[in-house]
Amino acid sequence: PASPLPVRFAFCALIGLVCGVVAYVYYAVLEALLEAIWAEIPHALVVGRLPESLHFLYIPAVALPCAVLVGLTIKFLGEPGDLASTVRYVHAKAYVPTEHAMPMTLASQFSILGGGSLGPEAPLVAICASVAGWLARVGAGVREKELVRKYTLCGMACALAAFFGVPLGGSLFALEVNHRFGMEFTEHAIEAVLSGTCCLIVFRGLAGLDIGPIWTFLKAGTEEATQLGASSASLVMMGGAIGVLGGLLAALFAHVHWAILGQLRKVGLLQKPVQLALFGGIGISALGILMPHTMFWGEYEFQTIANGGAAANLPHIWPKGNPLMLDLTSTASAIAIGLGKMLAISFTVSGGYRGGFIFPLFASGAAFGFAFHQLFPSVPLGVSVLCFAAAINVSITRTALASTLILCSLSGEVNASPPVLAASLVALWVTNDMPFIRSQRKREDPDEAWKTVVDQETRNPA
Repeated sequence: PASPLPVRFAFCALIGLVCGVVAYVYYAVLEALLEAIWAEIPHALVVGRLPESLHFLYIPAVALPCAVLVGLTIKFLGEPGDLASTVRYVHAKAYVPTEHAMPMTLASQFSILGGGSLGPEAPLVAICASVAGWLARVGAGVREKELVRKYTLCGMACALAAFFGVPLGGSLFALEVNHRFGMEFTEHAIEAVLSGTCCLIVFRGLAGLDIGPIWTFLKAGTEEATQLGASSASLVMMGGAIGVLGGLLAALFAHVHWAILGQLRKVGLLQKPVQLALFGGIGISALGILMPHTMFWGEYEFQTIANGGAAANLPHIWPKGNPLMLDLTSTASAIAIGLGKMLAISFTVSGGYRGGFIFPLFASGAAFGFAFHQLFPSVPLGVSVLCFAAAINVSITRTALASTLILCSLSGEVNASPPVLAASLVALWVTNDMPFIRSQRKREDPDEAWKTVVDQETRNPA
């Protein structure tokens, strides 16, 4: 606390620069492997050698070996942690131990490469949080617990700001996700946003990625983009109503997921990482064959799903279609794909895969939003899709402010922010008694936290 403000700002900027490089290396490796496994290899080794009617077998041929690699990573390198454990460490220790970084890196890469419905955001949160905490404790010799927590939160903000390309929304997400009902680490917000912005510059600059909208909503049956004009009180009220529906859908997802975990616990699979991952891989493969829209984390699939696009337009999966699949052609198929995406997320998480469920939940919401728009065409497509995406995600992650900012920024729909915010706030209220990330809790007394020295591991860090 006694450190001069310019010194703290400079250190936060340094965290952003370092985490920007870390995030870029993770991203570059992931993108290269995705391109090789899901584009180059099938065209080189499968096309022309296997009948087209059997091309769908390539999905389990990739997903199941990747599942085994996820399980072996956890078995031999140790527990990678997840978003819940990152939040737990933020509250309990104020930093994330560095020994989780390597198993998280490998397990999450294998999880994503195998088509699992989890994304890179949560692994990068854990990795960048551990890097930032290490820089603070070991590099700068910081001892005060709350100051260490500040820099750990800066690392979390770096990951989300860089990955989403929305520095304010990503940084707020890193702060909100630690609590069940609103951001409580408010005094760390400015430094977190600073770190996130610095990381964004480095990561996006190295990766050559634009900073701006990545989704557009199209007029039915055309390729012409539409955008919401002025919003209205009735649309804000509609957003609140969708928030109730999204909250109910999220509750359905949570209870089905807990039921699956209960059965896995009953048969003893939760302590067997390889067999557990194979269970997840089988579920992911089966759903991927039947519903190709459910595979991968959904950041780029969102565009296709939100506009009712066919599987042929999906960016990652190969093959783009098969005789067994359900394509997105109607309201009923959109609802089925939305439910299927939720089930894919559950199989991925319960199978011990590692990754983030923010974009997967957005993608599930996109399917329900498209279906709702088909049933009620007077509700603009963008409003319907974004409100469902926000409501479902907020119900699970408890991030009402950040989710609104991220969704409206990535879609370029600034005028949709009032109804999306209404959906987020109502969903937060509807699911108040349904904590999904159980490590989320209220902060300890800040006056006492400043006086606390980080534990013995700081003197002998891992």
